[in-house]
Amino acid sequence: MEQYVGLDVSQEQTSVCVVDSNGQTLWQGKCASTPEAIAATIRAKAPEVVRIGLESGPLSPWHWHELRKLGLPVVCLDARHAKAALALQLNKSDRNDARGLAQIVRTGWYREVAVKGVDSHLVRSLLTARAQLVRMRVDLANQIRGVLKPFGLIAGKGGGRPFVERVRTLVADGPLQEVAEALLAAWQSIGEQITALGRRLVAMARQDQAVRRLMTAPGVGVLVALTYVSVVDAPERFARSSSVGAYIGLTPRRYQSGEEDYTGHISRCGDKLLRTYLYEAAGIILHRVSRWSALKAWGTRLAQRIGTKKATVAVARKLAVILHRMLRDGSDFRWSAREVQA
Repeated sequence: MEQYVGLDVSQEQTSVCVVDSNGQTLWQGKCASTPEAIAATIRAKAPEVVRIGLESGPLSPWHWHELRKLGLPVVCLDARHAKAALALQLNKSDRNDARGLAQIVRTGWYREVAVKGVDSHLVRSLLTARAQLVRMRVDLANQIRGVLKPFGLIAGKGGGRPFVERVRTLVADGPLQEVAEALLAAWQSIGEQITALGRRLVAMARQDQAVRRLMTAPGVGVLVALTYVSVVDAPERFARSSSVGAYIGLTPRRYQSGEEDYTGHISRCGDKLLRTYLYEAAGIILHRVSRWSALKAWGTRLAQRIGTKKATVAVARKLAVILHRMLRDGSDFRWSAREVQA
């Protein structure tokens, strides 16, 4: 008898529900939220399991990889799709959610999420940590400027060593010296950690042939290439390169109902960090890269028609498609054979 299992995972305990091919509940209960405990429960309560479903979330990569290693047929479900189905239930509980997930995998009405490899998650953790430290450093610099302004002390623009020297000169032998030194110490310490992470990322980029290949494209540096590879992970899972734009959230939303039909802003449903880096790379292509290419000429013509901001988003989307094709083909960025003008 075929059996299907739904897992509603929390930090301490996981609700487990087993149903048969007709949708009848065979067993419901809880176990510890470790892959070993979950696997033992499934083998005891669902020996003929065909499919195991769990929602995408912070713990889903760990559970998915470990349960796969233990030989269990687990699939990761898109949380947005699962939420739409589970919202039909009157009562929201972990027990009911587990039963709903079991019914979803039984009927096959779900979208499976591709779980990235461990190496991609490692690179991703380094990139997000660096991005968070950069934001903290900017916030601290603004905090320092904000502390000084009520006293008529203007630190001015710019950062680095000149910023530290200006601040120390302004607060020298004053009542704000102790406060400013504490903030400057934290600001400099965060900067040192950003530098250390940056060196680690550069070393990783040098050892990765795919990353070096992507860096042949204009506007694409270490951060953009590493982020792109870590997010896309396995380029072969996209049948068409054009699908990458929608995956990252750079394609417009559409709403159509009866006579009403309009296209809105981009969906922003993908990875925010990669979307930000691609947008910055597109801006560099349009405004800072002097060498002309078909991509730059296309974006320049588009900017003249619809405006710079919308054109930059379009170039970012097109760049994402080009990078995917480069990964699939194993080719470098192809510049125009002849001079291309806008």
